[in-house]
Amino acid sequence: MGVAGTLEYLADLISSRTAKKKKIMNTVALKIRMDCEGCARKVKKTLKGVKGAKKVDVDLKQQKATVTGFVDAKKVLEAARATKKKVEPWPYVPYTLMAHPYAAGVYDKKAPPNFVRKTDEPGVATLNPVEEQFLMFNDENPNACSIM
Repeated sequence: MGVAGTLEYLADLISSRTAKKKKIMNTVALKIRMDCEGCARKVKKTLKGVKGAKKVDVDLKQQKATVTGFVDAKKVLEAARATKKKVEPWPYVPYTLMAHPYAAGVYDKKAPPNFVRKTDEPGVATLNPVEEQFLMFNDENPNACSIM
Protein backbone atom coordinates (compact mmCIF):
# COMPACT_ATOMS: atom_id res chain seq x y z
CA MET A 1 0.00 0.00 0.00
CA GLY A 2 1.64 3.19 -1.16
CA VAL A 3 1.14 6.78 -0.18
CA ALA A 4 -1.84 7.15 -2.53
CA GLY A 5 -3.56 4.12 -1.01
CA THR A 6 -3.01 5.38 2.51
CA LEU A 7 -4.40 8.81 1.66
CA GLU A 8 -7.43 7.24 0.00
CA TYR A 9 -8.04 5.05 3.05
CA LEU A 10 -7.81 8.02 5.42
CA ALA A 11 -10.11 10.12 3.22
CA ASP A 12 -12.74 7.37 3.23
CA LEU A 13 -12.43 6.97 6.99
CA ILE A 14 -12.90 10.70 7.65
CA SER A 15 -15.80 11.10 5.22
CA SER A 16 -17.67 8.15 6.74
CA ARG A 17 -17.48 9.71 10.22
CA THR A 18 -18.57 13.19 9.20
CA ALA A 19 -21.31 12.13 6.81
CA LYS A 20 -24.61 12.81 8.52
CA LYS A 21 -27.89 11.23 7.71
CA LYS A 22 -29.92 13.68 5.64
CA LYS A 23 -33.21 14.54 7.24
CA ILE A 24 -36.25 14.85 5.06
CA MET A 25 -39.27 17.08 5.50
CA ASN A 26 -42.09 15.01 6.94
CA THR A 27 -45.75 15.59 7.78
CA VAL A 28 -47.26 13.57 10.61
CA ALA A 29 -51.03 13.61 11.20
CA LEU A 30 -52.54 12.37 14.45
CA LYS A 31 -56.04 11.88 15.78
CA ILE A 32 -56.08 13.22 19.33
CA ARG A 33 -59.10 13.38 21.62
CA MET A 34 -59.49 17.04 22.56
CA ASP A 35 -62.51 18.49 24.36
CA CYS A 36 -61.78 22.21 24.65
CA GLU A 37 -59.44 25.03 23.60
CA GLY A 38 -57.28 24.33 26.64
CA CYS A 39 -56.68 20.77 25.44
CA ALA A 40 -55.81 22.06 21.96
CA ARG A 41 -53.32 24.58 23.41
CA LYS A 42 -51.71 21.87 25.56
CA VAL A 43 -51.35 19.53 22.57
CA LYS A 44 -49.97 22.31 20.34
CA LYS A 45 -47.43 23.40 22.97
CA THR A 46 -46.26 19.82 23.48
CA LEU A 47 -45.93 19.08 19.77
CA LYS A 48 -44.04 22.33 19.15
CA GLY A 49 -41.44 21.04 21.62
CA VAL A 50 -40.59 18.07 19.39
CA LYS A 51 -37.12 18.49 17.93
CA GLY A 52 -37.35 19.47 14.24
CA ALA A 53 -41.01 20.55 14.27
CA LYS A 54 -41.43 23.61 12.05
CA LYS A 55 -45.22 23.94 11.96
CA VAL A 56 -47.97 22.55 14.17
CA ASP A 57 -51.66 22.76 13.24
CA VAL A 58 -54.40 21.65 15.61
CA ASP A 59 -57.99 21.26 14.39
CA LEU A 60 -60.31 20.89 17.35
CA LYS A 61 -63.37 20.12 15.21
CA GLN A 62 -61.75 17.19 13.40
CA GLN A 63 -59.72 16.12 16.47
CA LYS A 64 -56.61 16.31 14.28
CA ALA A 65 -53.06 17.53 14.90
CA THR A 66 -50.59 17.92 12.03
CA VAL A 67 -46.85 18.36 12.59
CA THR A 68 -44.65 19.43 9.68
CA GLY A 69 -40.87 19.54 9.77
CA PHE A 70 -37.81 17.36 10.09
CA VAL A 71 -39.50 15.03 12.56
CA ASP A 72 -39.77 11.31 13.18
CA ALA A 73 -43.33 9.94 13.34
CA LYS A 74 -42.57 7.77 16.38
CA LYS A 75 -41.19 10.72 18.36
CA VAL A 76 -44.23 12.84 17.52
CA LEU A 77 -46.53 10.02 18.62
CA GLU A 78 -44.62 9.62 21.90
CA ALA A 79 -44.79 13.37 22.57
CA ALA A 80 -48.54 13.39 21.89
CA ARG A 81 -49.06 10.46 24.27
CA ALA A 82 -47.22 12.44 26.96
CA THR A 83 -50.27 14.75 27.09
CA LYS A 84 -52.29 11.84 28.55
CA LYS A 85 -54.82 12.09 25.70
CA LYS A 86 -56.07 9.26 23.52
CA VAL A 87 -53.79 9.35 20.46
CA GLU A 88 -53.60 7.35 17.23
CA PRO A 89 -52.15 7.97 13.76
CA TRP A 90 -54.64 9.72 11.46
CA PRO A 91 -56.82 6.80 10.32
CA TYR A 92 -58.78 8.52 7.53
CA VAL A 93 -58.30 8.92 3.79
CA PRO A 94 -60.50 10.69 1.20
CA TYR A 95 -63.38 8.43 0.22
CA THR A 96 -62.45 8.77 -3.47
CA LEU A 97 -59.34 6.63 -2.82
CA MET A 98 -61.41 3.65 -1.67
CA ALA A 99 -63.13 1.37 -4.16
CA HIS A 100 -65.94 0.60 -1.69
CA PRO A 101 -66.24 3.54 0.73
CA TYR A 102 -69.44 2.26 2.37
CA ALA A 103 -68.23 -1.25 3.20
CA ALA A 104 -68.26 -2.46 6.78
CA GLY A 105 -65.10 -1.50 8.60
CA VAL A 106 -64.40 1.42 6.27
CA TYR A 107 -67.42 3.66 6.70
CA ASP A 108 -67.19 5.60 9.96
CA LYS A 109 -69.91 7.96 11.21
CA LYS A 110 -67.33 9.87 13.25
CA ALA A 111 -65.06 10.51 10.27
CA PRO A 112 -64.78 14.07 8.94
CA PRO A 113 -66.85 14.89 5.83
CA ASN A 114 -65.66 13.15 2.65
CA PHE A 115 -63.32 10.83 4.59
CA VAL A 116 -63.46 7.11 5.39
CA ARG A 117 -61.30 4.88 7.58
CA LYS A 118 -58.13 3.61 5.88
CA THR A 119 -57.84 -0.13 5.24
CA ASP A 120 -55.44 -2.45 3.44
CA GLU A 121 -58.04 -5.14 2.89
CA PRO A 122 -57.79 -5.96 -0.85
CA GLY A 123 -61.50 -6.57 -1.40
CA VAL A 124 -62.42 -3.13 -0.07
CA ALA A 125 -59.48 -0.95 -1.08
CA THR A 126 -59.27 -2.04 -4.74
CA LEU A 127 -61.63 -3.12 -7.49
CA ASN A 128 -61.64 -6.70 -8.71
CA PRO A 129 -61.30 -7.39 -12.48
CA VAL A 130 -65.06 -7.85 -12.98
CA GLU A 131 -65.82 -4.47 -11.39
CA GLU A 132 -63.15 -2.81 -13.52
CA GLN A 133 -64.95 -3.97 -16.69
CA PHE A 134 -68.17 -2.28 -15.60
CA LEU A 135 -66.32 0.91 -14.71
CA MET A 136 -65.83 1.79 -18.36
CA PHE A 137 -69.51 2.78 -18.63
CA ASN A 138 -69.87 5.82 -16.41
CA ASP A 139 -70.95 9.44 -16.65
CA GLU A 140 -67.66 10.81 -15.39
CA ASN A 141 -65.70 9.56 -18.40
CA PRO A 142 -67.60 10.31 -21.64
CA ASN A 143 -64.75 8.92 -23.79
CA ALA A 144 -64.95 5.48 -22.18
CA CYS A 145 -67.68 4.18 -24.47
CA SER A 146 -67.29 4.33 -28.23
CA ILE A 147 -71.00 3.47 -28.79
CA MET A 148 -72.28 6.70 -27.24
